[in-house]
Amino acid sequence: MNYDDNVKRRLKRLEGQVRGVLKMMEEDKDCKEVVAQLSAVRSATDKAMAYIVAMNLEHCILEEKEKGNDTSSLVHEAVELLIKSR
Repeated sequence: MNYDDNVKRRLKRLEGQVRGVLKMMEEDKDCKEVVAQLSAVRSATDKAMAYIVAMNLEHCILEEKEKGNDTSSLVHEAVELLIKSR
């Protein structure tokens, strides 16, 4: 799969968020602030994964339709992948 610039930007933003959390820890910031930032990291990670799965699913569905194949199993696989990621 070809990962577009959008998903790469998302991951770079995530990388920055994680660095920010580490800096907060080094600065002995309050636990509530650190956990809030970690929650934001988790949410951003979930969105990045969903984006990747959606883009891949779209690509696979179009490819299979061109071949005249059924695509229902692809949707099921995508849903299972997202469920397992949690």
